Amino acid sequence: MAQNSNSNFKFSPWMSIVLVLTIFFTISLFSDGLDLSNPGKTSLSKFNEYLNAGQVDKVIFTNTKATVFLKNEALKDKRHDKVKNDITGKLNTKGPHYTFEIGDLRTFQEALAKADAEKKINSYEKEPESMWGEVISMLLPIAILIGLWIFMMRRMSGGSGGGGGQIFSIGKSKAKLFDEKNDTRITFENVAGLEGAKEEIQEIVEFLKTPEKYTSIGGKIPKGALLVGPPGTGKTLLAKAVAGEAKVPFFSLSGSDFVEMFVGVGASRVRDLFKQAKEKSPSIIFIDEIDAVGRARGKNNMTGANDERENTLNQLLTEMDGFGTNSNVIVLAATNRADVLDKALLRAGRFDRQIYVDLPDIRERKEIFEVHLKPLKKSEELDTEFLAKQTPGFSGADIANVCNEAALIAARKDKKAVDKQDFLDAVDRIVGGLEKKNKIVTPAEKRAIAIHEAGHATVSWMLEHAAPLVKVTIVPRGQSLGAAWYLPEERLIVRPDQMLDEMCATMGGRAAEKVIFNEISTGALSDLEKVTRQARAMVTIYGLNDKLGNITFYDSTGQSDYNFSKPYSEETAKVIDSEISKLIEQQYQRAIHLLETNKDKLTQLADILIEKEVIFKDDLETIFGKRPFDKEEEITVSE
Repeated sequence: MAQNSNSNFKFSPWMSIVLVLTIFFTISLFSDGLDLSNPGKTSLSKFNEYLNAGQVDKVIFTNTKATVFLKNEALKDKRHDKVKNDITGKLNTKGPHYTFEIGDLRTFQEALAKADAEKKINSYEKEPESMWGEVISMLLPIAILIGLWIFMMRRMSGGSGGGGGQIFSIGKSKAKLFDEKNDTRITFENVAGLEGAKEEIQEIVEFLKTPEKYTSIGGKIPKGALLVGPPGTGKTLLAKAVAGEAKVPFFSLSGSDFVEMFVGVGASRVRDLFKQAKEKSPSIIFIDEIDAVGRARGKNNMTGANDERENTLNQLLTEMDGFGTNSNVIVLAATNRADVLDKALLRAGRFDRQIYVDLPDIRERKEIFEVHLKPLKKSEELDTEFLAKQTPGFSGADIANVCNEAALIAARKDKKAVDKQDFLDAVDRIVGGLEKKNKIVTPAEKRAIAIHEAGHATVSWMLEHAAPLVKVTIVPRGQSLGAAWYLPEERLIVRPDQMLDEMCATMGGRAAEKVIFNEISTGALSDLEKVTRQARAMVTIYGLNDKLGNITFYDSTGQSDYNFSKPYSEETAKVIDSEISKLIEQQYQRAIHLLETNKDKLTQLADILIEKEVIFKDDLETIFGKRPFDKEEEITVSE
């Protein structure tokens, strides 16, 4: 055990500075032994008085300063009451008792010689000046400046640790190396879903393990693969699985690790990274969040911070596919903003493959749930297929959060296992926010909220393509005063009538306020935001408007060469604004018509909602009857 502790000891530059300063102060304080005396300051004239009175025993002087030792009998004189005791309060018989500046050295020595001849002083001697004071006064500021410089350089170079943590290795790569010496436990078995992405990634790993299988028929190893997808879908997890599966060195770092305040550091780190990777080839480099360094280069950028980032990108482009690159290094990268990446970075020969990691479908969500449920103590009747159906649009990270939140809720309720209700509460907590049952809501406001949410539920029940309702609540959650939960159908394409039904259901809340109270409120802000976004997408992106026709103003690359102005004229802008407003108003009037037709049922639903605060699909079936558009499988999903 002692050997391990010694081997882990690391010497810090700060320790050397502290050690040197300690030595200097120790020499300064203890060079003459432990001094407990309490010498006072006096003047040359008073010293002459003590000397002529025969009270001085010994004098030790240098070129500028004198130290006076008094005789024991002189300490009885009241003039020496302040110096007769040392710092401990005892009688100071050893001295010294006084110090003073001597002025002219020759005159002072003549006075001492005369007093010695007259037997008024026992002895006097001259000693050389001590150099330690000058040495300390000279070296101490230098040591402090060096210490501050080291501290600032360590902070500016990214802190301690890693390749850039030392002052002379700022340009070194910060990549973390994973090889056979590192225990990386994540493998492809830990990655649920993502079958297509895993297949392509596994092929790269297989190529590195058995390259002759591919090269024997003339195939070449791919230079790089770019993982693209929304946040939380498992891009970094796939890279971790590669690190666990590959039997080759794996360098992992973030795109921000290249960015530094020093000019040329980013390019230097890129060179050092690829140098290390080539020395250990075949190897893999993984750059997470590559958009931090790979953003498209501007044409007329002002000189400044962008130049350093562009220099780093230029070096990365050269290393990936330049004049003297090595083909035994594969680059993996991940980003959720592929639209802002430079075109030169995305071309074949650098990133030969772009692997899109999409949000999981219902089958993949079930697999992800099964992975995250393994460490939990769950009830036996828990159905992962039901949980997958209740979480449409959730990413892998969201599902992991749901499982953790469900475990926390079960523990809060002192349960021994996590059950179905805990997961439903966890979904509500994540989607809607924390319940605020103690929020003060007046009866009039509560009825307005109930009418609003009942309007959403009623309109969505009456429309064929609106999402099936799960439950409605008027208990405040997060920033909302009420909420309605739906189970949207997982569609790959959306038709205009489906979008219009969704917009109409969204406007049902404000329409209900208009129908019942004949006035509207600010409670529909999020609804208006959602419906405006949908209408704008129909008109300007998807080409679903008859007046504008089959045209889109959406640029999927984000790198339009004509981004200095709008891609349409002022006249077209007026048409766009008019069509968006017309679409929203049509669905608002449609929702009002539906609610006026079913006004009594709307009021009945609102009354039940005020009483229970939370209502489910069964309550709507009691009032409205079976939903005519529901298919058999959709009914089982909602239940």
